[in-house]
Amino acid sequence: MVHSFQFSMIISLPISEVFAFFSDALNLQKITPPELCFQILTPSPIEMGQGTRIDYRLRLYGTPFNWSTLITIWNPPRRFADVQIRGPYKQWVHTHDFLERPDGTEMVDKVVYQLPLWPFGEILYPLIRRELSRIFLFRQKTIREIFEDRSLLLNLE
Repeated sequence: MVHSFQFSMIISLPISEVFAFFSDALNLQKITPPELCFQILTPSPIEMGQGTRIDYRLRLYGTPFNWSTLITIWNPPRRFADVQIRGPYKQWVHTHDFLERPDGTEMVDKVVYQLPLWPFGEILYPLIRRELSRIFLFRQKTIREIFEDRSLLLNLE
């Protein structure tokens, strides 16, 4: 069964600055909850673009696992998408859209995913859905804090 969710937020900075932050793979570590022990394994610097592969290591409920994603869409400063090529899901497609708005940039995260081991994996759907919501809410909170700090700095200059 295919599942999806979407989160969006307005960031009060120009699209070019917002996209630049998200196109730096190292920033993913900053916006991931610390208890996931997120670590990028791909050597830096990571040149982002269509075809870029990024390898990670995470820990969920004490269990370590590796995750590899491939950038399949790269359209700066409007959109990029990554798909899981190795990891815990049967399918994971994460699209990042950036839309110019009068009050800044709307960032939209959309994830389409399938759980492994169908139909048995569906038993864990409520737990996984709750965990993904928690992770993305943490991301939004952290992103808001990071960009509020940047916005304040820009206003002081």
